[in-house]
Amino acid sequence: MRVLLLGGTGAMGSHLATLLANDGVEVAITSRTRSGESRKVRYLRGNAHDKNFLAEVLSEPWDAIVDFMVYNTPAFAARVQLLLESTAQYLFISSARVYADSATLITEDSPRLLDISSDKGFLATDEYALTKARQENILLASGRNNWTIIRPYITYGEERLQLGVLEKEGWLYRAMKGRTIVFSTDIAEKKTTLTYGLDVSQGIRAVIGQASALGEAFHITADHSLTWGKALSVYMDVLEEYSGRRPKVILRSMKEFEKTHSAQYQVRYDRLFNRVFDNKKIGRYVATSSFTEPEAGLRKCLKAFLAAPNFNNVGWRVEARKDKQTGESSLRDVSSMKGKIKYLLCRYILR
Repeated sequence: MRVLLLGGTGAMGSHLATLLANDGVEVAITSRTRSGESRKVRYLRGNAHDKNFLAEVLSEPWDAIVDFMVYNTPAFAARVQLLLESTAQYLFISSARVYADSATLITEDSPRLLDISSDKGFLATDEYALTKARQENILLASGRNNWTIIRPYITYGEERLQLGVLEKEGWLYRAMKGRTIVFSTDIAEKKTTLTYGLDVSQGIRAVIGQASALGEAFHITADHSLTWGKALSVYMDVLEEYSGRRPKVILRSMKEFEKTHSAQYQVRYDRLFNRVFDNKKIGRYVATSSFTEPEAGLRKCLKAFLAAPNFNNVGWRVEARKDKQTGESSLRDVSSMKGKIKYLLCRYILR
């Protein structure tokens, strides 16, 4: 079997490539930075958003294509037929954020935000939950059924440790620098389902090549949920073990928290929902009971990260707004003069 991963170098794709290669599958991954072969995986250097590069890659025969790319809706519509015609099974990585709020366990047939929301401002955007649902609709209307929709929810790993809407650069960096973590009381109370990237990859691997998975959608999540407040507590315990001191945290009202984080729709239409899933459908293919329990997984992955910390770019405007609320300063960490000016404007002048 030959499987192509489009943009498969992230938390899920890297695990999936290893799993498939260990199964004896011939795996290729498109990457903007890597080329050559490593651990039985071939890297095809190029940008999969480039239709010429994509057409060249798809000129090879592929038994399955797993698409981790993030497209705007017109771009997806322009290439979907090419993708579907180039393989026996096209696996589209969507998101469980497409689901609306639910008072019961979420199944693959639960209502989607796109279908039931009456918020005209929200529906006028191409927000991630809407984008993925619209692209699912394009697959449904394609006239083909050689596709499988995968809806992961929030995944974590050794390089990705989220807290509500905050990536690690928005909370863990502050904690390691001795500054106060700014979080939301409202989000802390909500239940979430965090799933280790390796476990999601096991679920994807299980449906590759399965005729019964064609024309179907699956969410792949852990069996256990926890509140964001509990996730925060797990993180704090590990950091206290690591440094000998417990990081400072302030929990703000949503009004105050939104001053430090601008993704209002991600908050309103996801992180303020309780997200708990029914895994019976994907459970026909993989034993979700074997998935990593979230508290243990978060602890393990944070410890691994702390052994070799590596942060992406920190948003200094946002950090300035947090510092305004905590009375602290991150200015000494800002390396460029332009960045310092932006920080100072947000910290002391702009509202």
